[in-house]
Amino acid sequence: MTAFSHIPVMLEECMQGLNVKEGGVYYDATEGGGGHSYEILKRSAPTGRLIATDLDDEAIAAATERLKEFDGRFRIFKSNYKDYANVFEEAGIDKVDGVLIDLGVSSYQLDCEERGFSYMKPSAPLDMRMDATSPLTAEKILNEYDFKELTFILKEYGEERFASSIASNIIKAREKRRLTTCGQFVEIIESSIPKKFQQNGPAARKSFQAIRIAVNGELDGLYECVVGLTRRLKVGGRIAVITFHSLEDRIVKRAFKDLETDCVCDKSLPVCVCGKKKEIEIITKKPTVASLREMAINSRSKCAKLRIAEKIPT
Repeated sequence: MTAFSHIPVMLEECMQGLNVKEGGVYYDATEGGGGHSYEILKRSAPTGRLIATDLDDEAIAAATERLKEFDGRFRIFKSNYKDYANVFEEAGIDKVDGVLIDLGVSSYQLDCEERGFSYMKPSAPLDMRMDATSPLTAEKILNEYDFKELTFILKEYGEERFASSIASNIIKAREKRRLTTCGQFVEIIESSIPKKFQQNGPAARKSFQAIRIAVNGELDGLYECVVGLTRRLKVGGRIAVITFHSLEDRIVKRAFKDLETDCVCDKSLPVCVCGKKKEIEIITKKPTVASLREMAINSRSKCAKLRIAEKIPT
């Protein structure tokens, strides 16, 4: 078993962006190994509180161990962060001073062969579950979904231009034998994409992203969650969201834009009748990206984008 490790992306940028303060109450929506949470608790000492969520039992265990010096000031729930309303209620919290959502896959999950997230590990099982108790796996999708469903997933979630070709070859391959390893999936992908289009990084990257998103329902309800969590901020509180691909980033960008918009009435009307009020100030007019130094140290930060917004009085 691989030891749980994860380098928090844009750690200082997140802390500065959240404007962590002594005694504040914070929500780390995607706990991971606890790197961001540790700094939040450290900088909000001695009375700051943190609640956090994660679906990965091993991540929760690792984070709990990492944060043990702050015993009594934090609580980690095994839950999807999109179920924040129930988590807040159970924690006895209504409003928070800051929210952090890191939508990345941890280094541990990518490196741990038995988790089946990586196209770099050919013998790994086709799993890709954040929550190991979930019934839906990558193996189930690749062996049981029909051509139309597979094409949709690969095209919409992976933005893969050769989605239909890959889906067709998945159907053909599984007729001969059940697909069970990441290596089998990689072979199908590489045989489906012309060589001249395999020059810009691993050919399998987009398809693995697509299947992982489908397995974990990563985009389902993301817009509503960002909007809802922003509305649970105290005035002056901030939300920071780290995305790792364009699909996530577009959703977060749209949520922030909608929250920042004031009145959507037809301009010909003499007075506002919609009642919509501007709810946030967007702090990052353009998303923050990792420094060149961080990219050199942690290659997984290269595609990360950080967006931050602040709750304003309405």
